[in-house]
Parts: sequence; structure tokens; C-alpha cells
Amino acid sequence: MIDELQMSPDTILPLRDVVFETLRKAILTGELKPGERLLEIHLGKKLGVSRTPIREAIHKLELEGLVTTIPRRGAEVSRITEKSMHDVLEVRRALDALCVELACERITKEELTKLEMACLEFEEAVAKGDVKMIATKDVALHDIIVQATGNQRLLNLITNLSEQMYRYRFEYIKDVSRHKKLVDEHRVIYESIRNKDKKTASEAATRHIDNQMQAIIERIRLEK
Repeated sequence: MIDELQMSPDTILPLRDVVFETLRKAILTGELKPGERLLEIHLGKKLGVSRTPIREAIHKLELEGLVTTIPRRGAEVSRITEKSMHDVLEVRRALDALCVELACERITKEELTKLEMACLEFEEAVAKGDVKMIATKDVALHDIIVQATGNQRLLNLITNLSEQMYRYRFEYIKDVSRHKKLVDEHRVIYESIRNKDKKTASEAATRHIDNQMQAIIERIRLEK
């Protein structure tokens, strides 16, 4: 459980924003679990702050869909539902397919080298079994592809979805049995971009998201 604010020595953000980012990260990485109640007094003691920044942070998290307020119960971490997951991944699937197609046309030699290194670093993280590091390396790999499109509007759309996507990606990555498939899928995406094979790249990116969607649906139904 979170027990301190994630604040660097040179932090200049208002306290409410630091609290918000701390709670947000705890939700996205699963430290605060779906359905867990967010008690202002308890969180305030844990983080060493008053109830006011906690209340403000919870309100912002509610606007992002990460927190739900239930009558006579209060705020709790929003549960991962098939509908919410499907809505996010459906959009991300279409955008990822477009990203890899554009990357096939526009990626530079330097970016291609970075993408290859990102694949290797992801594989190393998988070999170590560090779930948080796997998630971080996964995000880094996909970020290189998005940057390679050279399309700022597309980058903005992906950025807006990324935080919501992270929560579902993290749930998927926690399943060790899926790790080899993830490695293989990344390798196919990299090789198809390197070969400028737009059709294979698009199919691989779509399959990559579809497999995540199916795995998370299975997890949701199992936990009901």
C-alpha cells in the first residue's frame, strides 16, 4: 500500500497535484485495487497530508474514470468492467494499426535501432519477471512506434489514452503465461516495420490488442 508521496526534491507542483499523481499511479499499477475504498482520513494519515488535497485528488480521479463515488459508501477505485475495457482497447486497436502502418513509411534508421533495442529490453524484463519493469518497457516500445509516425495529432490522441490503457495493460502483463506471446508479438511488429510490410504490421498490432482484450475479459469473468 502507498505510504509516502512520490515527490522529487525539486518538485514545484501544488500539493493537491502531487497527491493526485501518487494516488493515480497506485491505481494504475494495482497498489490500490478495484473496489478498494478511498477513505480521506486514512489516506491523509498514510500520505501525511490533510483531507483537503485528498478530496481534491479523488475528485480529479473521478473525472478520469479511475474512481467512482457510491451513495452511502463513498469513493472507491473504479472496477475494471468489460465495457470500460472494451471502449478503451477498441479505440487503441484502431490507432495502433494506423501507427504501425505510418511507421512502416516514416521510421528513421535511428528510430528503428531504438525499436530493436526496446524489443530486447522488453525481453530482458520478461526474463527477470519484474512486472512493473515489463509494463514500463512495453510502454517505451510502443512510444517509439508512435513517435515514428511523425503525426502530432495522432501522438496527442495516443497520449490521452495511454494512462487508461496502462491499467488494462498492467492486468494483462501480470499473467505470466502470456509473456512469451507478448515477446513474439513485439518481434513480429518490429520485423514487419523494419521490412516496411504494412499489412503484416497492421494485422500484428490488431492481434496484439485483441489478445489483451480477450485475456482481460477472461480475468474479469473469472473474478465475478
